[in-house]
Amino acid sequence: MNRADERRVSVLDKVKARRSFGRAADRYDDVAVLQHEIGRRMLERLETMRIAPRRILDLGCGTGVATGDLLRRYPQAEVFALDFALPMLQYARRRGRWLRRPRCLCADLDRLPLADQSVDLVFANAALQWSGDPLQAFTGIARVLRPGGLLLFTSFGPDTLSELRAAWAAVDASAHVHAFVDMHDYGDMLLHAGLADPVMDVERMTLTYADARHLMREIKIVGAGNASVDRARGLLGRRRLDAVCAAYEHFRDGDGRLPVTYEVVHGHAWAPVQRRVGDETRIGVDVLRGPR
Repeated sequence: MNRADERRVSVLDKVKARRSFGRAADRYDDVAVLQHEIGRRMLERLETMRIAPRRILDLGCGTGVATGDLLRRYPQAEVFALDFALPMLQYARRRGRWLRRPRCLCADLDRLPLADQSVDLVFANAALQWSGDPLQAFTGIARVLRPGGLLLFTSFGPDTLSELRAAWAAVDASAHVHAFVDMHDYGDMLLHAGLADPVMDVERMTLTYADARHLMREIKIVGAGNASVDRARGLLGRRRLDAVCAAYEHFRDGDGRLPVTYEVVHGHAWAPVQRRVGDETRIGVDVLRGPR
């Protein structure tokens, strides 16, 4: 079993994750400053990509902040906003202008309800860590991308929330922090899914808080708690939370703040212009026609 297969053994409880994000919708934009900053940096990366998409999928759109940006950046494109939490889509559907709103889809990113080769750009900001099977998700993305289409995504790597993981480890042996996928495993999956020319890189970003309870509360609000089926169950209790907060104090920095580390994985890959199916080479007719 390779590393990617080992990662997929930890199965997500999609029902729990969906409910968490649904409950977070009303307060999400107030605390998701990191997610919004990462999305802004993704949009900057699009400036270097030679692509003029006619149809865009904002995958795991949340409240649709990036959806609105995509509508403005590509005024001629049709934009789909997909999320598995309906309360998030209630906000996303309001993005854009009255005569040009996104088309919202309440669906699972592991089972895309879109036709083959129907999308030119898949934009997925901080969403793929909530896939129950990232290889399956990438395979679905490869299926819906038109030849020459682009996947641009971010996710979080294994060093994410390392301080919180260590603080919980000082209290008990249960899993309290989500298991994130390594950048190199994502790269392998992109190739296995049939996507071409993958480019991966990583950056580390740190948020700081005054106290541990505040940071854990915000992690919960953005729906980023542990949603694996083997997570610790039941009420945590004040005594255990106090113990975690005490353990977290070991990380307090010289400015008197508590850091939260995020390993941000950036990736992009292209749908190949030519696809091998058995003994055949299939080429999209739009590619042969060239730009209009």
